[in-house]
This record gives sequence, C-alpha cells and structure tokens, in this order.
Amino acid sequence: MVRFDRMGRQVYVSRNVSALSGRKGLADSLFERLVAAGPPGMDAHKTLAREYLLGEAVTFGAASFYDLLSEENAGKKALVCDGSACLCAGTQDDVVTALGAHLKPEEIGTITCLGRCHENRAFHYLGRNYSGGDLDRLAAIVSNPGTPAGDTYAVESICEPPVLTAPPTSVDAYYSILPELLDRDPCDLLEVIKTSKLRGRGGAGFPTGLKWSAARDAVGKKKYIVCNADEGDPGAYIDRYLMEAQPHRILFGMLIAGLVVGADEGVLYIRAEYPESIASINVAISEIEAAGFTGQRICGSSFSFTFKVIAGAGAYICGEETALIASLEGRRPEVSIRPPYPTTEGLFGKPTVVNNVETFANLHHILTLGGEAYAASGTESSTGTKLVCLNGLFNRPGLFEVPMGTPLRTVIDALGEGFREPVKALQIGGPLGGIVPLSKLDELTLDFESFRTAGFLLGHGSILAIPERFPMIEYIEHLFEFCAVESCGKCFPCRIGATRGQEMLQAAIQGTQKINRELLDDLLETMELGSLCAHGGGIPLPIRNVLAYFAEELNAHMA
Repeated sequence: MVRFDRMGRQVYVSRNVSALSGRKGLADSLFERLVAAGPPGMDAHKTLAREYLLGEAVTFGAASFYDLLSEENAGKKALVCDGSACLCAGTQDDVVTALGAHLKPEEIGTITCLGRCHENRAFHYLGRNYSGGDLDRLAAIVSNPGTPAGDTYAVESICEPPVLTAPPTSVDAYYSILPELLDRDPCDLLEVIKTSKLRGRGGAGFPTGLKWSAARDAVGKKKYIVCNADEGDPGAYIDRYLMEAQPHRILFGMLIAGLVVGADEGVLYIRAEYPESIASINVAISEIEAAGFTGQRICGSSFSFTFKVIAGAGAYICGEETALIASLEGRRPEVSIRPPYPTTEGLFGKPTVVNNVETFANLHHILTLGGEAYAASGTESSTGTKLVCLNGLFNRPGLFEVPMGTPLRTVIDALGEGFREPVKALQIGGPLGGIVPLSKLDELTLDFESFRTAGFLLGHGSILAIPERFPMIEYIEHLFEFCAVESCGKCFPCRIGATRGQEMLQAAIQGTQKINRELLDDLLETMELGSLCAHGGGIPLPIRNVLAYFAEELNAHMA
C-alpha cells in the first residue's frame, strides 16, 4: 500500500503499520487483540488504534476482512461446511435440515472446509468440528456442547521406513538427537538439508535449503520462523493429520529452522477452523517446555527458541505467505508485491522463513538418516515422500504416504480402492489445482514434474473425486465463486475477474446467456498473467482443464 505526503514523497503505509505493530512483537499481538475484540466495532477498534499508534481505518479495515469476525457470522451457533468435497458428496442439505430441527435459521451459517473431507456431512458447532456419523447423534451434541467428535480415516504408508506416518515415540526419545545437532555447525545442517533436495510441500515446491540459506544470509539480528498451518484447500486434511497425530514432527522442524537461520522465535499460524489442531499443538509445546527442548539455552547450548500459536480468523488467502505475514502483523491480509521476499523482509520487516506444516515435518527424518538417504527416495527432482489425502467418494478415504514418483493409478486403485460411485475426474491440489480426467490416470506420477508437464498441478496433495452426476459447468462456477469470495481484493484481475467469470457461468447455467468462448479465454489469460499471486493466477488452470477435457459436456452452454 503506497500513499504520498504533501511533498510528493512516497510513504509505505504497510511498512509503517508493520513497524508499529512490531514494537510489541508476538508477545502482545495486534492481530490476536483484533480477534479478541470480535466483530468490528468502532469503540473497540478505536482503542486498539490509539494503543498501537495506528489510524482507526487500519484496525477496522483489518478486522472487517475475516469471515469469522463478520457481522454475518455473529451469533451463529453452527456453521455448515460448503467446501468442494462436501459439495460433491451432496450431503450438506441434510446437515442444514438436521440442524434446523434444533436451531433457529439465523443461528446457522456456512464455513469453507473443516478438513473432514473423508466422510463429509461436516459442520462446526460451538467450538468443535463434527462430520459423518456425528450427525446421527446431533441431539446429544446440541444438548451437551463440547461432546467429543468421532473422526476416523485410513492412514497408511507404502514407504520403508515411513517418514511422516510412523507411530509417535515418547518426547524424550524423539528429541534425543537434538543435543548432538545443537553441537554441530548450523552450516553443516544446512548442507544436509540441501543434499536432501527437500522441496516445499505447500504447493510451489521451492527448494527448502535455498530458502533457508537466503534467510541465514540476510542481514539482521532478529529473525523469525513461521509455520504456515492455514490449510484452507477444500479437500485437504494433510496438515490437520500432522498437527493432531504428529505434532512433534512440526515443532522439531521449526527448531532446526531456527538453529540454521539464526532465529529465536517461531510462530504457528493455524486456521481457526481447526480447533482440534490448535489444541494438539499447544499440548505438544507444553510437553517440550517441560522436557527442556524449548526456551532459553536449550539443552545447555547457546541456542534459544520459543513458540507462539496464533489462530486465524477465517481467510483462505492467508495461506499465501505475504498475506499470512500481513495478518500476523494485524494488517489487512492482502498479498504483497515481491521482491522483497520474506527471507529478507518478512514478519515485522525482519528476515523470515515461511514453510508449510508438511515441509517442517520432514526434518527429523532427514537429520536422523542423512540427506543422501532422503534424496535416494522419490525421483531425481522430487525427492522423499508425499502425503496425499482422498475424499469421501473413495471406497477407502484417508491419508497415505507414498514415495514421490508413485503412479497415480496406484494411489487411486490400490490405496483408495476405487470409487463408491461413478467418477469422471479428480481435482488434485485444491481449488487452484488441475482437474484430471480419469483417462489421464495412467500418465501421471506423484511428483511436481509429471503434473506440470501434463498441464496439471500436484499442489499440496489433496485428491478430490468429482462424480459423474455433478455437472462440470456447476463445478467450475463453484471454483470461480470460491476465488471471488476468498480474493484479498488487492489486484483487479483476481478480484474483478473471478466475479465476472462467476457471472458468466451463472448466466449459462440459468440459460439467460451462453458463454462467449473468446471472452472467457481473454478473462482467463488476464487473471493468469495479471494477478499478484497464485490465487487469481491459479484458478484458470482447472477451468482450462475442464474446457479441454469436458468440452462435449459444456457444448450446450457455449455460444
């Protein structure tokens, strides 16, 4: 955000807000204060603005961005999932009807993806998530708020040894290698990570060693490690599994990141839609605090590192690293132009490493067995293992760990055991991921290069089956709507383009106007080339996949 003073000089308002928020740092987080204040109210936000020396428009504008702080959701007791997996399952009308027998209509709202894609019928009620068979005991849940949810899905690894799905050990046993690592030169640890060729698992696949090296070389005494746990892709629950079943893998990875780059503070930004994950991570932090594996002078070394958990407030765009940083600072979570990159100018203007949950979770294995051993698994360019998750339309929905390069057909048929009903396509990698027709299954392997070469996207690794009964015109209209609703609004191609795309498809579905293909192609090109980030720039990929592979199904809607 840029404005000009009376002398015509540029004033970077975002940097000013970042610096003012950074005076109190994470210990007294402006963002957490905004969330605690609730839906935007002038008195509460005026008070915060004065305390942090900010304009009232800054605090009000930031708070008004988030779904869970909106006036629309104020007073809601239940929120019904409207994510892609539940949409394809066709279960959510029944959920609304069932809730309506116990709650007033104004007490029921919507929420996008609760990570219960394996069994659907998902809803949030008074601080807890429910799905599947929980709906059959709704009366007991409503009469006893806080009733634990039932939640089971298959978890299996075809890797030997498993990297991310091995049964957890005791805290002392798991962190037993830490004292030795603290005695080593951090540069040596960085070389091990580079040798492993670990690439970011959030979707972009950027080499982790290069990112950490850039942050280590950046000038500045204060640096941060940020775990991006804002897993908002409908159809994905990989990060949720790791946070709830393998939390120490994440914390250990963040400790090593801090040691390598010279950071003494780490923050986990976890989406508020995952209350169970937030609780699990907080318990795990308490465990390592008690064991002496975090805090000041860990294990008698000169290295100190502390953790902070911050819950989001409902904004898909916070999965983008610069928007996430803006949110942590209490700014409106809009995407920033790069450069500068977070590794040189990130949280509160300090060098910052931002990696996703699965990326950090690999570090214990790499530093235990060595970088060469990790690189020996997978492919030459996509090393190691990958977690994938399957939605409720599979006969065996769940989470599976496979070596990079595993045939997609193996995942679908051998692990997922095929489909419960006829399916025509898979969306892989979330709403911005490609839509793969079943005819392409035998051509793809689970790695970044195979998907990119074929015109798709591996992304985070969620695999969502689209049933034959679901019209593709309605599915891509749903994707445009998702993009429009979740856009940060900073750039026109995304904010306006997604809305125009949704309107175009709505008119075609309603039969009022057929799709002008040339106009649609121009719109997709504008979004792809002109958007600031992958939110607007990525949505054209699945739309183009549908236009290419399901043209016959769309013909009736084309001019």
